[in-house]
Amino acid sequence: MIPEENKPLAPWTTFGIGGPARWFVRAATETDVAVAAEWARERGVPLFVLGGGSNLLVADAGFDGLVLHVRLLGTHVVREASATIYQFAAGDEWDDCVERSIADNCAGIECLAGIPGTVGGTPVQNVGAYGQEVSSCIERVRAFDLNVRAFVEFSAAECGFAYRHSRFNTADRGRYVVTRVDYRLMPDGKPDLRYAELQRTFPADAIPSLREVADAVRSIRRAKGMLLVEGDPDCRSAGSYFKNPVVCRERVEEIASVSGKTPPSFPAGAGSEHEGQVKLSAAWLIEQAGFSKGYARGAAGISSRHTLALINRGGAKAAEILMLADEIKTGVEARFGLRLEMEPVLLGFENDSA
Repeated sequence: MIPEENKPLAPWTTFGIGGPARWFVRAATETDVAVAAEWARERGVPLFVLGGGSNLLVADAGFDGLVLHVRLLGTHVVREASATIYQFAAGDEWDDCVERSIADNCAGIECLAGIPGTVGGTPVQNVGAYGQEVSSCIERVRAFDLNVRAFVEFSAAECGFAYRHSRFNTADRGRYVVTRVDYRLMPDGKPDLRYAELQRTFPADAIPSLREVADAVRSIRRAKGMLLVEGDPDCRSAGSYFKNPVVCRERVEEIASVSGKTPPSFPAGAGSEHEGQVKLSAAWLIEQAGFSKGYARGAAGISSRHTLALINRGGAKAAEILMLADEIKTGVEARFGLRLEMEPVLLGFENDSA
């Protein structure tokens, strides 16, 4: 294995921001993953796993380590009596996998259409949107354990899933390189229409197909600038920059008394650690704190179509994005006493956390 040196990382991210990687290598097989990990271990070099770059902000100085770009591809399908198991390789484009499941009329991930990135990142962030989370249908995750230098597999229960969390981005952050994710989907299943915005798209008595629901999701995402469209300036982002805060119901009443308006909220998830709590709309909090769509600070700004997306308006630096994010977090905290958490992963910063 011969890594490339001083590889620009900005083109590998949807933000289009960031300096170079000291070393960069692509992994097309699990053997490649193991060899790259050993290369980094022998040299005492930090290792970062890159997928689709859709949830990543790279420092302006770049990353002084080895970036491992996971490009394992291919899908294996196992048909059971009551379910279909899709074994997606970590480098497969996520939206292509959603399309595959819809073409096969298998339900479970149709509301996650249009999300950029690769399969390997889906369990890490417990990707979710429009009423669905991947944790509801992940069967198994296969990964390379950098500590013991061996491949391991985890059941969904062992992944520690919660809202935008898993063991892979919390307790075991940086320990595993995901190489495959198995999804248990339902043949001829009905689409998920729990999300209010999606419900409003169809007549009350309608029973839409999986295809119609996926198309509706993509349409909604595009209207919000959350669908990657070539040439669209609102797409130079990492999607939702902030997480929706999870709070107790009493906190909702406190915020309503401060703003004079009832904040949009929805259940945090039955059967989860947040049962009985609610998610608040981070976009609403941001707007009520005085930050509107199109708000700008130099080359960094808020999308003209969705308050949750911070965008590169052209030539933005990572430092500018962080300054804008801090300004927004400070404003929301001053108004409501809530500190927003960021969603994207930080790479190459002195403190790679929110």
